[in-house]
Amino acid sequence: MNKADKAESLFRTGYNCSQSVYAAFAEELGITVEEAAKKASPFGAGFGKLREVCGAVTGMVMVIGDLYGYDDPKDAAGKKKLYALVQKLCGAFEESEGSLICRELLGLEKGEDLEEPAVRTEEYYQSRPCVKACRRAAEILEEYIKNKRIIERLMLNIKNRAVR
Repeated sequence: MNKADKAESLFRTGYNCSQSVYAAFAEELGITVEEAAKKASPFGAGFGKLREVCGAVTGMVMVIGDLYGYDDPKDAAGKKKLYALVQKLCGAFEESEGSLICRELLGLEKGEDLEEPAVRTEEYYQSRPCVKACRRAAEILEEYIKNKRIIERLMLNIKNRAVR
């Protein structure tokens, strides 16, 4: 199962957008789906129902931090590289979906809200952009990780050939 399918499946079981994307990568992060879901739980509905940054985007960025983040507060180069990566992947999401902001994706005005937690029916899934957002965030991230691994393998092969 690819990560987009996994994120959609998790969302359809009742997890929020952030949990669904983050937990889709739980195996790569060395944690369980349940641990991932707990860690990402406050970020659904645009950051705790504030309707700000889309939860699917937040889940994607959480994975980026776990996989590629820096921990040395003096690592200016690491910070610059990480922020560039976040901007690149968030930019891809925004270009695809039209916004990074939950309320904008839902067609809401600032301060306007929807009843939450909504009952998850097929009509719900058809009327909300959330499934698509979860799928797209997971696709963008999975594609990046796959391409990064391919490049790393190529670089290793080049390095190994040079050593011979």
